[in-house]
Amino acid sequence: MNKNHETNQSAPAVAVVIPCFRSGGSVGSVISRIPELVKIVYCVNDASDDNLPEVLEEISSANQRVRVLNHDENQGVGGATVTGYKAAIDDGMEIIVKLDSDGQMDPSLIPALIAPIVKGEADYVKGNRFFDLESVKTMPKLRLLGNAGLSFMNKISSGYWHLFDPTNGFTALHAEVARVLPLDKLHKRYFFESDMLFRLGTLPAAVTDVPMEAIYGDEVSNLREFDALFKFPVLHGKNFFKRLAYNFFLRDFSTASLYFIVGVILFFFGLFVGITAWISSAQTGSPATAGTVMLSALPLLVSIQMLLTFFGYDVASSRRPALFPHIGRVRVLKASSEAAKALEAGKTVETGAPAQEKTQR
Repeated sequence: MNKNHETNQSAPAVAVVIPCFRSGGSVGSVISRIPELVKIVYCVNDASDDNLPEVLEEISSANQRVRVLNHDENQGVGGATVTGYKAAIDDGMEIIVKLDSDGQMDPSLIPALIAPIVKGEADYVKGNRFFDLESVKTMPKLRLLGNAGLSFMNKISSGYWHLFDPTNGFTALHAEVARVLPLDKLHKRYFFESDMLFRLGTLPAAVTDVPMEAIYGDEVSNLREFDALFKFPVLHGKNFFKRLAYNFFLRDFSTASLYFIVGVILFFFGLFVGITAWISSAQTGSPATAGTVMLSALPLLVSIQMLLTFFGYDVASSRRPALFPHIGRVRVLKASSEAAKALEAGKTVETGAPAQEKTQR
């Protein structure tokens, strides 16, 4: 009896956030399959124009775990998820699971999804639909190809080289880590999951994959191919340079930083010499000398080696210990610092009063 009581006490408070849009026909089935270990289910109605509001009202009246949050204007899947995150943080939840409302994710997998966080091995866990080859065969070919390309771009922008399937929306996040994330800066639309990985990479937080099977029915994905093909590469490029600046120059400076700087300088130097020599040779009609060729080729070869060394360091540092057990200490130190400032301000006021009295005397 005592052992069971201790186990129940140590069980984390788990919440599920479901961003909902035009899913009045599927969200009820999703909620009904959420396991009992989940304490609260936040359904965020993202200004849906179907019968979703009525469906959610009926479900919440019958299920005490369900809480409905409404948006007056559509904010996208990212904006809806952030609304749920903030509500879960305010309610003191410890682990926040994000689950889509279209029925493609099996809620019964939630215990397996949160297991790495419960064990203290990860801060953020996401599903990976590419682990089981038999499951991959059921995935639409265009979606399979797109996910492969987006996964590689995400590895570069986030620094999590061991992850795959970055657009997977079945995720679990420790609330302590959610507290220190710039939630309002996260992308509000379909780049949300990829942007989340970038933000986690700048902390840096421990992220891992959990194999899962995707369920594909007659639903139509709201992610447009145009966005994935043209917008996502630009956003990934911006995130890569931001991460580079944050992790390798602002928060830390290592030999990897030097490898990157020197590698980039040598690359552009060799490229400039090569292009200049080629133009000169084309204009004069005389071939470039061996020395000129070496002056261009050698810096290029060395730069490629240095940049590969930099990325090798980046890949090696992809796996890291969980961050959430140590965030509390940082918060306490920050609170102590603020208290010290307040105390110092109080002393200034106190010392100012006698000085005024002296002047009056």
